[in-house]
Amino acid sequence: MGAGISSTATENSDVGSSLGDIPESCISFLLMNLEPQDICKLARVNKNFHRASSADFVWESKLPHSYKFLMNKVIGGEKLGTMTKKEIYAKLCQPNFFDNGTKEVYLDRCSGKACLFISSRSFKITGIDDRRYWNYIPTEESRFKSVAYLQQMWWVEVLGELEFEFPKGNYSIFFRLQLGKASKRLGRRVCNLDQVHGWDIKPVRFQLSTSDGQDSLSQCYLHTPGEWAHYHVGDFVIDKPNGPTSIKFSLSQIDCTHTKGGLCIDGAVIYPKELAERFNCTKIR
Repeated sequence: MGAGISSTATENSDVGSSLGDIPESCISFLLMNLEPQDICKLARVNKNFHRASSADFVWESKLPHSYKFLMNKVIGGEKLGTMTKKEIYAKLCQPNFFDNGTKEVYLDRCSGKACLFISSRSFKITGIDDRRYWNYIPTEESRFKSVAYLQQMWWVEVLGELEFEFPKGNYSIFFRLQLGKASKRLGRRVCNLDQVHGWDIKPVRFQLSTSDGQDSLSQCYLHTPGEWAHYHVGDFVIDKPNGPTSIKFSLSQIDCTHTKGGLCIDGAVIYPKELAERFNCTKIR
C-alpha cells in the first residue's frame, strides 16, 4: 500500500512538472524578454513552446518602430497585412534591395538597427555622363555588380542623398573606394594602377549633414592602391524616431591645379556605430 501511494505521488509529481502544462500565454511572455536566437532555440522544446514562439506580440517587441516604413520600402504596404510579425522580422533580417536595386537594407539581428548599402548609381557625380571621364564597369566585387570608375578629371565631386526612417541609435557612414581597376586574369585577381594619380597631392574632403542639424567635415588622403577601403565620412544620432531623416554625404577633391584618376567608387555604407569596427575603416583627420 505504501509503495502504491509512493508510486502515485511520483506520477503526480512528474505530471505537475511537465513543460507541456505551462500555458502558452505564459511561455510567450517569457520568450518576449529573450533574444531572437534564444526564442528560436526554445521553440524546439515542444509543441507548446513552438506555438508560443510564433505569437505576434513576441516578435513585435523585436521589431523597430520604423518596421512599417522598412517593409513599405522592401515589399510594399499591400503585403504587410498578410504577414505575421515573425515573418516580417525574418524578412527584414535578410538583405533586401529597394529603389530599383540601388540600395540594400537589413536589420542587425542583435541590435535591431538598420544596415544600409547604397550603390554609386544613386549618387550625383559631376561629369558622370561624359565617358571621357567616368564609366560604370561591371564587377563581382560589388553587391550591386557595378562600380563607377574615374579615368581622369580635374574636378571630382560625388554627392549622396537619402531619406530614411532609421531605428533609434548611433550610426556611422562610409564611402567604399578603391584606387585602381580590378579584373580577373587566368583566374587570378589583378588590379591595373596605370591611371591612378593625383590623390597624394591634396586630401579628399568628406562631408555629412542631416535634416535635424547634425553635420561633420573631415579630410584625408586616399591610399592602399589595389584594395577596397572604407573611408569614414561621419556619425549621426537618431534619438527620437518620429519620421524619415534626410541625409546628405559627399566626397570632393576640387583643387584644379592637378588632375585625379584611377578611382573606383562602389558606394556608401551606413552601419550602427557599435558594429562599424568590422570595416577596419580609414581614420580621417
